[in-house]
Amino acid sequence: MKKIKWGILSTARIGLQKVIPAMQQGEYCDIVAIASRDKGKAEEAAAKLNIPLVFSTYEELLQSKEVDAIYIPLPNHMHVPYAELALKNGKHVLCEKPIALSVAEAEKLADTKTHYPSLQLAEAFMYRYHPQWQKAKELAEQGAIGEVKTIQTFFSYFNADPNNIRNIKEVGGGGLMDIGCYCISQSRYILGSEPSRVLGIVEYDPSTHTDRLASGILDFGNATATFTCSTQLNPFQRFHVFGTKGSIEIEIPVNAPPDTPARIFLHKAGQPTEEIAFEAVNQYTLQGDAFSKAIIEGTELQTDFEDAINNMKVIEAIVESNKSGRWVNVI
Repeated sequence: MKKIKWGILSTARIGLQKVIPAMQQGEYCDIVAIASRDKGKAEEAAAKLNIPLVFSTYEELLQSKEVDAIYIPLPNHMHVPYAELALKNGKHVLCEKPIALSVAEAEKLADTKTHYPSLQLAEAFMYRYHPQWQKAKELAEQGAIGEVKTIQTFFSYFNADPNNIRNIKEVGGGGLMDIGCYCISQSRYILGSEPSRVLGIVEYDPSTHTDRLASGILDFGNATATFTCSTQLNPFQRFHVFGTKGSIEIEIPVNAPPDTPARIFLHKAGQPTEEIAFEAVNQYTLQGDAFSKAIIEGTELQTDFEDAINNMKVIEAIVESNKSGRWVNVI
């Protein structure tokens, strides 16, 4: 069985603790290389995770003929530069969200990708590969809750450490980039369309100047979506889809545990709530395998890169709406 040889750019915690171990369990993934500007960290990670190749610069890894694809968990401001460099070195790219710091940056990366049509490029929204989300989308589209009219999403955690990368404005920190992107992506995924306009309210931390609380309304024409995300609230997450005949609730929408069955709930008026359970799966494993299989078979990815650009358009519009106090069209 053919496997794609993966290289990892950086020793970021999400990679070491979640993504790499998960991908190593995949049918089509072979993690063969890791790079860090601190070679000691790379060597330590490689020894712990049984990764054969170690590089002291990202550029050296990208030039390696032993690597087919790159996973990028670098800080947000480094996503586009290294994704572009990876493409130019003939590597497929799976990059952590958000793919870029702006629509302009994302479109620049998309333009670079046009010169390499045989290479795959995707934003790593791993939740979309979990069966609970595919089932929720199927139920919504098949009319299990009648006509979908509105969606409510909430995602929060508490982290006020000014030295944490999520709270450093210059590198793309803030709640909208870190977790608000999920709230926006999830509504777009379920509805299968794009909002025409948005209204946003954003609160900024006075010391870090990053957004710590943001709420938005997305107008999809025949449906609406509302969300709140925060980096300084009690940790919580939930996703609700409301229709004319019922609702769908996803208990753990973003980071469903890999060792615990996931659950969604189907609510209908006058009927007992139906619990739909899913066998424990690792969505990072599923994501890595789906991406690798698309490379092997030369097929399209589940989500194309235009989706990443459209998500960034909504984020920018939310920020602009907060400044103007008005609805902002999503172009």
